[in-house]
Amino acid sequence: MEGPLPRIVGVSGPPAKPVDYLEGLMEGFVAYDAGWRMTYMNASGERLLGRSRADVLGKTWHQAFPHAVGNPVDRMYQRVMSQRAPERMEYFYPHYKTWMEISASPMTDGGVGVYFRDISDRKAAEAKLHESARRKDEFLATLAHELRNPLAPIANAVEVLNLQGSKEEVPEAARAVIGRQLKVMARLIEDLLDASRITSGKLELRRAPVELAAVVDEALETSRPHVRGHEFTVALPAGRVWVDADPVRLAQVFSNLINNACKYTPAGGQVRLAVERDAASVRVKVRDSGEGIAAEHMPRLFEMFSQVGPALHRHQSGRHGGLGIGLAISRALVEMHGGTIEVASEGPGRGAEFTVTLPAAEAPAPLNAARGEARYSGQPRRILVVDDNEDTAASLAMLLRADGHTVEVANDGQGAVAAAAAFRPGTILLDIGLPGMNGFDACRAIRSQAGGEAIQIAALTGWGQEEDQRRSREAGFDAHLVKPVDRPALLALLAAAR
Repeated sequence: MEGPLPRIVGVSGPPAKPVDYLEGLMEGFVAYDAGWRMTYMNASGERLLGRSRADVLGKTWHQAFPHAVGNPVDRMYQRVMSQRAPERMEYFYPHYKTWMEISASPMTDGGVGVYFRDISDRKAAEAKLHESARRKDEFLATLAHELRNPLAPIANAVEVLNLQGSKEEVPEAARAVIGRQLKVMARLIEDLLDASRITSGKLELRRAPVELAAVVDEALETSRPHVRGHEFTVALPAGRVWVDADPVRLAQVFSNLINNACKYTPAGGQVRLAVERDAASVRVKVRDSGEGIAAEHMPRLFEMFSQVGPALHRHQSGRHGGLGIGLAISRALVEMHGGTIEVASEGPGRGAEFTVTLPAAEAPAPLNAARGEARYSGQPRRILVVDDNEDTAASLAMLLRADGHTVEVANDGQGAVAAAAAFRPGTILLDIGLPGMNGFDACRAIRSQAGGEAIQIAALTGWGQEEDQRRSREAGFDAHLVKPVDRPALLALLAAAR
């Protein structure tokens, strides 16, 4: 029954025959006379309180429920009895381990009538919402902090480059800082996109038989900057171990685990990655001698946006930050591969061990014919770059011109269509979120021009979900690249040009 509990006024003594609607209620109801003797209890009251009517009728409130003497409910009943005014409260009964909503009202015989119902499910849902809101606020604060970290050195490096008369090595160092911090920001943004893809069920794997050692090597290379003064060891089994996996995503899992192990292990500590194999499965274990994990943090360790301790405390204590999504992403990726991920720790200061278990796979059959890998030939191309962000367009044009290409730039959809007709490019790198005519419409318009079907047109955009890629294909794009695009992907695109 939703809403305020109904209040019965005028019940006087136990009815000769139980009142039908009281007996049919899901809420419990009890009546006390002016001397606090229980005169009536309905069937739901028996169920909720775990007491039979025969056991409690005729007894006083304190005789029937001695555990309640002096608690807030008892005090509320006393006020209702003395002041003759109804009251309502919510109370957790330790005796029943149950939340109850209780409404007490005066009755015409001088006693008190009480409705009560179990609201444990509602209180649990409220607690979950409260915890979710708290973790959201914590995540947003952490995100702001983590994004400011790379932005600060980027801003400083830009100021250095703006200084007049800088020594030759200073701009070079500034460029290196910008490059490193841009990679940090790109990783943060990619993790956020992965979290969104996982939540919406749109993350897809590109699985194939892969040798596990190659995946581990890729993860180790990615995690190399995090291994600082650690005693790092790798143990691989003899022979080749194969799994059916997306090598990029599986390397992401192992890299996350290695990064975490290094993050929470002081310099001089041990980090070990070991691969074990049996007939049916492969286990990859990442063990460290670091801070360890308290038992109370274990249940939520793999939840999205879960953090061990408040953000400010983590940074004041010298711990590295993070968005609290790496382990959640890792678990989702492992489960998508048909595997499991588990953690074990003997507690704070005792280190931790993460174990990824995956189904073993058979070695793939040898290829019948060698496949040639497409590579950029170095032959100059005519390329049109279209982006409403002038800095983005200009910097990409500089990069392409450095490779010997002839490049033109447009900053809106109409300009892209006009430039395609006049410049006659072989490749167009076309942003989608353009002012006026968007990239989808600009692509269709270019395709309708004479010779437009022969042009290689690639979407170069910040939107990378599966739905965005589908719309690109339908609009006539040949490829969909997500900003910031790396050089190998750009070279591969040009190598695939008609």
